[in-house]
Amino acid sequence: MDTKSLLIDTATTLFQQKGYKSVGLTEILKACNVTKGALYHHFPNGKEELLITCLHGLNEVITTDIKAIFSRHLSTKDAILSMIDKLILNFEKNDTIIGYTFSSIVSEMATMSEPVRIACSALYENIQNLYHEKLLTEGYSNESASAIALLLTASIEGAIMLCITQNSATPLKTIATLLPSILEVNK
Repeated sequence: MDTKSLLIDTATTLFQQKGYKSVGLTEILKACNVTKGALYHHFPNGKEELLITCLHGLNEVITTDIKAIFSRHLSTKDAILSMIDKLILNFEKNDTIIGYTFSSIVSEMATMSEPVRIACSALYENIQNLYHEKLLTEGYSNESASAIALLLTASIEGAIMLCITQNSATPLKTIATLLPSILEVNK
């Protein structure tokens, strides 16, 4: 793996596990076994630029994953339940949700850095658009698809944060039982 990719992968994991503010450059450099010069060669603006790059990477990974799940399921309900099941398994295996957790970064940095807020907003918007498009293909009106996509995004992201803070998969399991009825009612 090249140095830039190593920095991005390592920093993404550390930021997800500990939050942006709790991870120092020294910790990232030590975990990667690279020099400060190597980091600044790839990220001249430092840690915040690295974070934004990590968020763009998360956007790609999450988008690819959601699209793959959606392509395997005709109905939005089945796709969403499959996605939630994957998150639950991830949580139960790792005691956290690897690859999907960026909400802590949003709460920590969005008011402090406009570029980070924009990167986080783009990620949420992308997820919401994927849900919206899936709902449209199933015959939902544009208005209903938009509202439900927002509800799905907020519910799943909120449940992820609750799972982490409560150290329990119960919030995801709860929304997995409730969301199908919401999808049925609003079709």
